[in-house]
Amino acid sequence: MPRKYFGTDGVRGTANVEPVTPAIVLRLAMAAGERFRRGDHRHLAVIGKDTRLSGYMLEPALTAGFIAMGMDVVLVGPMPTPAVAMLTRSLRADLGVVISASHNPYLDNGIKLFGPDGYKLSDDEEEAIEALMDGNGDGLELAAADRLGRARRLDDAPGRYVEFVKQTFPKGRRLDGLKIVVDCAHGAAYNVAPSVFWELGAEVVPVGVDPDGTNINENCGATSPEVMSQQVVAHGADLGIALDGDADRLIIADADGDLLDGDQVMGSIAKSWQAQDRVAGGGVVATVMSNLGLERYLDGIGLALVRTPVGDRYVVDYMREHAHNLGGEQSGHIILSDFGTTGDGLIAALQVLAVVVEQDKPVGEVCRVFEPVPQILKNVRYNGGAPLDDDAVKTAIGKAESRLGKSGRLVIRASGTEPLIRVMAEGDDPALVGEVVDDLVGVIEQAAGQ
Repeated sequence: MPRKYFGTDGVRGTANVEPVTPAIVLRLAMAAGERFRRGDHRHLAVIGKDTRLSGYMLEPALTAGFIAMGMDVVLVGPMPTPAVAMLTRSLRADLGVVISASHNPYLDNGIKLFGPDGYKLSDDEEEAIEALMDGNGDGLELAAADRLGRARRLDDAPGRYVEFVKQTFPKGRRLDGLKIVVDCAHGAAYNVAPSVFWELGAEVVPVGVDPDGTNINENCGATSPEVMSQQVVAHGADLGIALDGDADRLIIADADGDLLDGDQVMGSIAKSWQAQDRVAGGGVVATVMSNLGLERYLDGIGLALVRTPVGDRYVVDYMREHAHNLGGEQSGHIILSDFGTTGDGLIAALQVLAVVVEQDKPVGEVCRVFEPVPQILKNVRYNGGAPLDDDAVKTAIGKAESRLGKSGRLVIRASGTEPLIRVMAEGDDPALVGEVVDDLVGVIEQAAGQ
């Protein structure tokens, strides 16, 4: 059944417009508090956020909701999403909450929830919370006046996370002699990310570290990595690292400013870990959007590529169910379950840098492990209806798959956040791939009434 508040990654939308309003967020906190208030211990929720202006509005609403349910609250301020997941486990909290819309513009915001194990909530848990939110108070047991929660700030949260991230770098290794551009997107990692690389010995060129509440992800960070690339060249740096607004994903640039996406990062880490016999589950977990070149490369080194639907939650779920420890998305979400429960741009970067240091090779050589198969992605906007259910579209998709054959791949899917049909094809013949995509877009546009 369609859900009213939760989408593919928590609750998200335009700030101060339903469902991202103080009133709804208050109800969300109360419902989540009821759902995760278990046992007789003093319950605790950890709340972190990115640097959006609307965070000042949503943070107190969440705090009030949890306190009303008798839960204590620890406020950590602007911190990366993976930091909040880590602190939730470290503090033995019952819930972790991140106020962020990730890579979206500052006008958007959202709420991500983590359970006491540090993992994002399952669909079943989110549906149970929604039912409590819409129950007009039924099922909610407010705390008595003498049992209300308390709120406090955790002043050493940044230091805890910095040390946690540094511990994932091989012992005895340093980043001495490397100059690194670190673009924090004016987001949640603006304070901690430069510290991690500097304390490990690198010369750091910080970019995107002056948040003003409205400039998060604006012409910077993982969504605009060209800025980071330009700074790498301008400063003669060895590499660049661009994070998104909540620092759970990254894009890397080599010394020439050329970009390396999440597929290359996964391939690089897989190669290193395979040589150390560290890859669990016999392969890497990625999504249907990962390049065919990655799949072929992994097969060549004895690893499988398992594909899931788009979304880091689906990757994590498969990894947990089948005991994998390496997965991610082409967009730069890299999940390394030996270290954390969700994507972490800083930890992923350090795993790549560990290979750079160990092999004494430039990141462009270490991290460019395969030649991508030509891939084309186009979007078709539609207004209502279900174009993918149209018989003409189904027939066209079948013909396209036949044309690509075994040397190519076709992915057609509806966006989970916008009224878009995404058409992606890849194959060894770029001309054929272009023709296939253009033909399919035309048929889908006609079915959508364009």
